[in-house]
Amino acid sequence: MLKRLWILFLLTIPLQVFAETAQKTPMPAPTSVIAAESMTQMITGLALVLVIIIAIAWLLKRFSILPTTTTEHIKIVAMTSVGQRERIVIVDIGETRLVLGVAPGQVNKLHSMEKSSMDTVDKKSAKKAALFSEKLDSSIHKDNQC
Repeated sequence: MLKRLWILFLLTIPLQVFAETAQKTPMPAPTSVIAAESMTQMITGLALVLVIIIAIAWLLKRFSILPTTTTEHIKIVAMTSVGQRERIVIVDIGETRLVLGVAPGQVNKLHSMEKSSMDTVDKKSAKKAALFSEKLDSSIHKDNQC
């Protein structure tokens, strides 16, 4: 057991510690602290960082990832892109829901309806979903009891 421990100890010793290294002559310091090479490298790095920041800002604006501010009176419910620059937007304005076609330089009203009519449709579908959920739960419990 002790022999194995010594072998393990000898294998874990870094042998580079015992190696002799040749004495290197120190290099003289460069005469100019700010060399043209280091200035070029620094400017290239800064330009690269600026390009990355501009690209990220453009992508956020292009794909509307940043949330838009909403007021109490006008609220954007949904938005989808239908072309390179065309979008369809659903907007709530007071008690009216508008479907708008938005293109560069123009906005067209595609459809309008009262918001309350949409709420009744949502309530009916919610009731149907709850009823379906209850039936599904009861059928699952019947299968588990058998």
